Amino acid sequence: MFRVAFYMPHDHPESSLGVRHAIDCYMRAVGVGPGTIHFVSFSHDEGSVLTEEQWGWVRRLLEDTRRWSFPSDYEAWKQREIEKRRFERGLLFSGGSGIRNGYELEYRARIPWRPAPETPPVSLLTATLPLEYVEEHGPTHVRQLVLDMASQLLFASGHAGLALRLHWWVPHSDDAFRIEPLRYPGIDLREAWGQEEWMGLRVDGVHWLNFLGAPVLERLGGASALRSRLHSAGTTLVELAEDRVVVSLGERPEAGDLTRGESLPAYRELARVLEPWLEPLFLPRTTPVEQPRYTLLRLTEDEARRWWRRFLD
Repeated sequence: MFRVAFYMPHDHPESSLGVRHAIDCYMRAVGVGPGTIHFVSFSHDEGSVLTEEQWGWVRRLLEDTRRWSFPSDYEAWKQREIEKRRFERGLLFSGGSGIRNGYELEYRARIPWRPAPETPPVSLLTATLPLEYVEEHGPTHVRQLVLDMASQLLFASGHAGLALRLHWWVPHSDDAFRIEPLRYPGIDLREAWGQEEWMGLRVDGVHWLNFLGAPVLERLGGASALRSRLHSAGTTLVELAEDRVVVSLGERPEAGDLTRGESLPAYRELARVLEPWLEPLFLPRTTPVEQPRYTLLRLTEDEARRWWRRFLD
């Protein structure tokens, strides 16, 4: 599939305008109805068909920018609900309950903790497109869609590119399938959501389109300094605003293939530049004695570390 993700170090009141614009851009591009987006869920509820009434609730949720200060401004039952789902409010647009057609958009507004944690979480906007959409409309159209979505978002970082989407664990015994995706360095093997709780203001790897905003871009010395360090053919840097840029690695997203020597040198160049600010590898451990398993592929710790550093070693 093709995935877009933006990480925003802001609470909902600051993010709402840009998020509304990004949702509008995506919906105009893919259409609403059976076959694309036909269903909406609010903050992990059961969801329902996306009717005019449901659109009214969507608009109310997005336009409600009253200032919240967690936890004292919530009733006790609401506090427990928010802590359990781990975001303050959310929207999930999809093809329908149990329908996985490749079209999906999700928004999760971070919890406005008080006092703020040492590594503050970020709000997340992520969307997916089936590869058939990319092939039908072409990379130029898809790139413009992503740029339109990004144009009003207050992101610290973001990306767009190829990604693997699994819906269940790969069996331990299926090593052939489990290892096969490691051949293709240009395919992200993780979900976009989850790491927003510990990523803070770091960057989640290298992709076809790489969005950098404040304060990440400042740490890199600004747009001019970053541009001077990128020399690969096909790499372009475009300034979207004074403090936001997008780095494009070629005309179209590439999977690469390590067995054929296709290691994606432009991706490797950018990874070396971003290395000090890349998000650290997080290996979840479900029990004290269980070995950590990374992603639904059940990568071992060694496999996960090699994949994480695929553009650096």
